[in-house]
Amino acid sequence: MATRDELESWVERWLQVNRDAEKAGDWKPLADFYTDDATYGWNIGPKEDVMCVGKDEIRDIALGLEMEGLENWNYEYQKVLIDEKQSEIVGFWKQIVNKSDGTRDEIYGIGGSWFRLDADLKIEWQRDFFDFGHVSKMYMKLIESGDLSAGMQKRIERSVAGEKLPGYYPLGQAPVPIW
Repeated sequence: MATRDELESWVERWLQVNRDAEKAGDWKPLADFYTDDATYGWNIGPKEDVMCVGKDEIRDIALGLEMEGLENWNYEYQKVLIDEKQSEIVGFWKQIVNKSDGTRDEIYGIGGSWFRLDADLKIEWQRDFFDFGHVSKMYMKLIESGDLSAGMQKRIERSVAGEKLPGYYPLGQAPVPIW
């Protein structure tokens, strides 16, 4: 079991790599924080869940495909809670878009990530949570203002066209429970 100091140090490394990923517009380096068999999932509304199983899917889907089009976004952590008895961490973040006119806008509501770490301080599982209704509202606002990135436009077009996206499962049918 990790000590409190080890977990706090891990959080600082995680936050720095997140900031570096935002600057680079590439979140794939975060994959180094996961075990080979880790799971990472989240719900995206009343019909679907996303679940990535294994470090490769996490890197390619959660940190790759799912982050395409979000290069102009920041996920500023507001608060981090550490439970050293269970090696679990919950981080609360804001989703902030940097718009073409130099202003910023944020998605209303609470967003966050819940992690469990193994004895080697690698993520065994991660579950994200956010207010899907407010996320949808922000994307509509960005479409109307012309600030939706080309990458996000492509993602929405694929989804609207009914394309089966990797890692997406009908509600409750993901290979690992969302919780």
